[in-house]
Amino acid sequence: MEIFYWPLLDLLVWGFLTLYLRQGSIIASHAVYSLLGALLLWDMLYRSQQSISMVFLEEIWSRNLYHLLVSPLTPYHVIFGAILTGILKVSLSSGLAIFLAYHFFSFSLFSIGLSLIPFILALLCMGWALGILTTALILRFGQEAEVLAWGVIFLFQPVSAVFNPVSVLPPVFRNIAMFVPASHVFEGMRQVVNGGRFPGGQLMVAFFLDGCYLFLALIVFGWVMARAKREGFSLKLGA
Repeated sequence: MEIFYWPLLDLLVWGFLTLYLRQGSIIASHAVYSLLGALLLWDMLYRSQQSISMVFLEEIWSRNLYHLLVSPLTPYHVIFGAILTGILKVSLSSGLAIFLAYHFFSFSLFSIGLSLIPFILALLCMGWALGILTTALILRFGQEAEVLAWGVIFLFQPVSAVFNPVSVLPPVFRNIAMFVPASHVFEGMRQVVNGGRFPGGQLMVAFFLDGCYLFLALIVFGWVMARAKREGFSLKLGA
C-alpha cells in the first residue's frame, strides 16, 4: 500500500480535480465553496467509518476482545454504541472545523440550508457500513488487515466525486461512481452550492445504496461472528 496504493490514489484524486479546474466552466467563488464544503463533508464520512473500526481495534490492541465478546453485550450492541459515540465525535470535530472555516475563510456550511441534514446522514450511513465491513475483515484475517481501517475509505475517494463532478471521470470510473452513495451526495452538494434546486433524486439513490451497503456489511459481519463461534478468531488477533 505504501508503494502503490497511496501514490495512485493521490494522483487520481488531484488529477481529476485538475481536469475539473482546467475546464474553466465554474465561477471562482463557487469553486472555493464547493471545495471547502466537500472537504468538510468528506471528513464526516471518514470519521464515521473510523468510529466503528477503532472501537474493535482498541479492544484488539488492549487484548480485551474476548472479554468483551463473552460479556452480556453482543457485537451488535458494541456497533450501536460505536455509532452513538461516533455521532458525538463527528459533531465535535466537524463542529470545530465548520467554526474555523467560517472565521478563517468566510465559508458557512450551513448556507446549504436544511438540505445539509440529509447530505450528512447519507454520508454517515455509508461510513458506518464501511466501518462494519472493515471490522469484519479485520476480525476474519487478523492484524495484517488492520491497514484496511485507514485505507478502505480512500479507495472510494476517486469515484466519490468529492472535489470534482462525475462528468470529468473516465467512463469506467463514471460507471463505478453510480454505485457509490457518496458520489450522489457530493454531486447534490455542488448543485445546491451553485444555486440549483434540491437534489431529491440524488439523495434517494444515495440512501438506497446506503441501505444496500449496510445490509451487505451486516451480512458479512454476522458470517464472521458465526464462524468465530465455531472455529474461534485468528490467533493473530493477539487477544
